[in-house]
Amino acid sequence: MAIRESVLHTVVNCFKRHGAETIDTPVFELKETLSGKYGDESKLIYDLKDQGGELLSLRYDLTVPFARFLAMNKITNIKRYQIAKVYRRDNPARGRYREFYQCDFDIAGHYDPMIPDAECLKIVYEILTEMELGQFCIKVNDRRLLAGILTVCGVPETKFKTVCTSIDKLDKISWDSVRNELIEDKNLKPEIVDQIGEYVQLNGGISVIDHLCTDPKLSQDNLVMEGLRDLKLLNRYLEIFGVTDKISFDIGLARGLDYYTGVIYEAVMLQNSEENESQQNGHLQESIGSIAGGGRYDGLVGMFDSKSRNVPCVGLSIGIERIFCILEKRYKTSGEKIRTTETQVLVASAQKTFLEEKMKLVSTLWNSGIKAEIFYKENPKFLSQLHYCEEQGIPLVAIVGEQELKSGVVKLRVIATREEVEIAREDIIEEIRRRTT
Repeated sequence: MAIRESVLHTVVNCFKRHGAETIDTPVFELKETLSGKYGDESKLIYDLKDQGGELLSLRYDLTVPFARFLAMNKITNIKRYQIAKVYRRDNPARGRYREFYQCDFDIAGHYDPMIPDAECLKIVYEILTEMELGQFCIKVNDRRLLAGILTVCGVPETKFKTVCTSIDKLDKISWDSVRNELIEDKNLKPEIVDQIGEYVQLNGGISVIDHLCTDPKLSQDNLVMEGLRDLKLLNRYLEIFGVTDKISFDIGLARGLDYYTGVIYEAVMLQNSEENESQQNGHLQESIGSIAGGGRYDGLVGMFDSKSRNVPCVGLSIGIERIFCILEKRYKTSGEKIRTTETQVLVASAQKTFLEEKMKLVSTLWNSGIKAEIFYKENPKFLSQLHYCEEQGIPLVAIVGEQELKSGVVKLRVIATREEVEIAREDIIEEIRRRTT
């Protein structure tokens, strides 16, 4: 929980820095609100019934409830964040849970192309950089580009969703495995699948987009060209924001959710390969699942509006549980001690019968906003009090005793150096603040 609180503090500070306000939505929604929004993943929704017979479901993510919230309250412009638990009937494994936190940031409203999208990617970049998790890469694609490629390759529109679901597995399995799935399970002709493979294995910098712009087959599709133009504009804005060093245009990125309509992105952690020769060239390999993702979903709000009025939206979600996994493993490996409290000072005494004096002093400290503790014993051993400070990482001990009371002072001991100084009682609060700021 100490790690969790620290990480969430970093995330919320970033969201607030970008001008977001916060909202909350219910843990459960009407089942019909969530149905048909998550592709094959819909089978992971928890269903409920209330006493009145209504069909309800635990929320699967925070995006669909947000769209419902916008439509219900007729909100057309908002920049919001929400941090809350979501629920999935998943098989628990490393980085996968049935109950977990999502940290979402969304921009809703009619704006000029790619400006909000670029800010969302900048936020992902800022948070992952600030957490110092290690090397990461943000993959970017566009659902319009992916749909156009499938059209050009001859995939029937009725199979777009199921084909995208298979392509979305490319970060977990090889292209050969995806190819077999598309041929054997999705009943696509091998020549169609091989054409798809030529495109979805492309990834890299803006040169990938430039290359696709000159493709004679793709240039005939207006939707594809619109997507490519937006990605070029997005890259220009990302250059201004200084984040292109972490951006990879990955044509195989699909993201399995049905509601995406434009730019999509996903952040993954990278590590040096120790198993193949790419290590010699300093290349990086993907090693951990997605730790952030998002995209544009311009049609979702209209699904809940009685007049089908659409509110364009773009957003991101930080995979906070996977980040916890990375940090917990790091702390265990390093042996670094984690402080689980923020106590600044322990009020102690080396003599007996000073409980009430300690209570008076600790009360004064509390009233002044100082984080302080005392032992819940009348006459604890002084050495035990010092050991407690060392174990808990408490930096200071405020010592009261007979001589200190007579002199009107408090003896302040620094745990790390064992230095002791006498501070006038009326100055003790400012001295503690000075030493712990």
